[in-house]
Amino acid sequence: MGQVVAIDSLLDARRIWRGQPHARSPSTQPTGWPALDAVLPAGGWPEAALSELLLPLDGVGELRLLWPTLTRLSQGHDSGMIALIAPPYLPFATAWARAGVRMRQVQVIQAQARDVLWAAEQCLRSAACSAVLCWPHQVDDRALRRLHLAAETGQCLGFAMRPSSAASNPSPAALRIAIDARPAQLRVLKCRGGNAPAMPIPFAG
Repeated sequence: MGQVVAIDSLLDARRIWRGQPHARSPSTQPTGWPALDAVLPAGGWPEAALSELLLPLDGVGELRLLWPTLTRLSQGHDSGMIALIAPPYLPFATAWARAGVRMRQVQVIQAQARDVLWAAEQCLRSAACSAVLCWPHQVDDRALRRLHLAAETGQCLGFAMRPSSAASNPSPAALRIAIDARPAQLRVLKCRGGNAPAMPIPFAG
C-alpha cells in the first residue's frame, strides 16, 4: 500500500499545482435576460462566436429573445450593422423600433436558399456588422463551423435560427438554445466553457 502524504507537504514541495479561484468577469454581451445570463458560463452571449436558436416554428420568441442585445448594439457610438440574412418574414419595423432597435442600423438581405450561408459568412467576416442573424435551410456541421470561424474573424455575434429537429445533430456553435412554445421556456443544450443547466428557464413576457 502506498504511503499517505499530506497535501500540504506536496504543495510546499511544489509537487502539485493548485489553481487560483477567480470571480467571473461580467460579459460584454449580456443577453438582457438576467435568468439566462445567470446560467451561461460567460454571463451572456459567447463573444465573436456562433449561437444557435432551435425553434419548433418561426415566431416563438426568437426575436424577442434577441431584441435587448440588438437594441444595445444598434445604439452604440461605434456600432456596426445588424444583418438579417433571408428572414422568413419581413421585419415589422414598428415592433423592432418599439423594442428600442435603431432601424437605420438594420439591413435585410434577401437570398436564395443556396446563397444564405455564403451571405451570412461574408457578413460575419466583414467586421462591418455587430450581429448577423441568419435562417439557413439545409446546413451541416461543416457549414456551421465556417460560420463560427467567420464570426471569430469578424468579431461579430452570429445567430443561426434552425428547426428543433437539429438538436440531435452535432454542432460547433458555442451556444445552443432551444425555445419551447408550450410551456414558454428556454433550454440551454450546449454552452462553451461550462455545463448546460439541467433546468429550463421560463421565458414569458
